[in-house]
Amino acid sequence: MTLMLKCPLCGDTQEKQLVATRVKRDYYHCSHCQLIFMAPKCHLSLAEEQAYYATHENNPEDVGYLKFLSRLATPMRQYLRAGMQGLDFGCGPGPAMPTLFAEQQVSCDNYDPYFFPIPLKHQYDFIVCSECFEHFHQPATELQQLASLLPKDGLLGVMTDSWLSFEHFYDWHYTRDPTHVSFFHRQTYDWICQQYGFELLEWQAPRVAILRKC
Repeated sequence: MTLMLKCPLCGDTQEKQLVATRVKRDYYHCSHCQLIFMAPKCHLSLAEEQAYYATHENNPEDVGYLKFLSRLATPMRQYLRAGMQGLDFGCGPGPAMPTLFAEQQVSCDNYDPYFFPIPLKHQYDFIVCSECFEHFHQPATELQQLASLLPKDGLLGVMTDSWLSFEHFYDWHYTRDPTHVSFFHRQTYDWICQQYGFELLEWQAPRVAILRKC
């Protein structure tokens, strides 16, 4: 089944293909940027979304949680220099990135619209988004904001699981979370780089991407 929907990332308005999945929510594929997105009618309300996030057990002192975040923090470290100012965008209720970056002698602000709604600085040397992109209702808006917060050569580190094929998507664990609304493909990052002026420095399939603003 196809439907005329506007892609929330690239804005393409051509017909979108319904993607088969085991969960009882509707997801559509954009053939232009390769994003798969949840139909807006299936989104949780903001209150429901916040309540669901509050159930996450993200303890910054938990060794397992720190090891998980290290999938992004470890490759990012090689690009960081002492004195840099960073931002953990979408840090959730238990931010841990500042701990993981402590040895690099960089500072890292924690920002989350629900749990840490701090005023953002004009620009940051680097931004990390760990398990955040999949929650973007309007990824075009969020990516424009992220790009505006980075100077030339600023770094954007992303960790979000990527869809691999329609067969993979059908029973993918990532779709079981009702707050996951945007799903990126490896080719989606090529579109993002072209649109927002980034280059892809690293791709560690299927979850980690490091981009640099050109």
